[in-house]
Amino acid sequence: MSNIKVGIIGGAGYTGGELLRILVNHQKVDIAFVHSNSNAGNLISDVHTDLLGDTDITFTDQLSQDIDVLFLCVGHGDARKFLEANSFNDNIKIIDLSQDFRLKAKSLKPKAKSDLENQSSALGLQPSAFIYGLPELNKEAIKTAQNIANPGCFATCLQLALLPLAKAGLLKSEVHITATTGSTGAGQKPTTTSHFSWRSNNLSVYKAFEHQHLNEIGESLLQLQADFDKEINFIPYRGAFSRGIMASSYIVCDLSLEEAEKLYQDFYADAPFTHISKENIDLKQVVNTNKCLIHLEKHGNKLMILSVIDNLLKGASGQAVQNMNLMFGLDEREGLRLKAVYF
Repeated sequence: MSNIKVGIIGGAGYTGGELLRILVNHQKVDIAFVHSNSNAGNLISDVHTDLLGDTDITFTDQLSQDIDVLFLCVGHGDARKFLEANSFNDNIKIIDLSQDFRLKAKSLKPKAKSDLENQSSALGLQPSAFIYGLPELNKEAIKTAQNIANPGCFATCLQLALLPLAKAGLLKSEVHITATTGSTGAGQKPTTTSHFSWRSNNLSVYKAFEHQHLNEIGESLLQLQADFDKEINFIPYRGAFSRGIMASSYIVCDLSLEEAEKLYQDFYADAPFTHISKENIDLKQVVNTNKCLIHLEKHGNKLMILSVIDNLLKGASGQAVQNMNLMFGLDEREGLRLKAVYF
């Protein structure tokens, strides 16, 4: 098999940069072009300065049809606009890292999905044309997919904490979640709440009970447990660090700790990036990796699930490459054997 020819739209941002860092070292990939209107003609390493010496590719404002897969590393809503303005050969696979095509017919928060469905219809791309790209949930469908909607970062971390319980039909009570994300989750464009002088030594809540990723989480839980109708009480926090997500979830559950650990180990038996730890976990174990680590504790009749990911890798670009690997028949770990930066 010849190398996979890759095109990237939006290569100057955080997710585009992480994607480039992976793909320049991916032995089965050739990068055909990296598109950026604002950086056309500039070296990739002029923007992502850590790539100096790793690649001499320049950004371009031109598009090519001579590719196998197109990554859309653009803002929410911009993927739809890009596909409206540009057409690609039917044989080109698309992996969209925005939220534009993630939602299907069911959602716990349906009012937030109608606009996205209308946008998809306008392109002739129904939401069903995009497979939801969470490999631990949809691996077989991803292998034969033409288009992938890459999950959101919070959605990935929280779903991986809850999916085994949904599969076993054990989500019978409200779900309570708190999770803290690093500043890169807000994107590269500076904002008041991502500015270093505000974020440093600070902590704040945002979008309590109404974060947009609840839509994705709800659909996936319903996929595994069709009768799930309980509230997901999600409180997101902005953390004083640059990357990673740590979430703590708890439900009422009759399982013993040993039974719960076996349930999770069995569910993730063929998931090379999701691991169950008997010891407490911390964020640095996963930063700069495509891993999700999960730790379970039992407190009375409550089961607590801790989960950690790197929001830019397992929560975005790493998972996108994992999906690409599956779509092209590669080992899903190809190019993703990354090591944590612990100190």
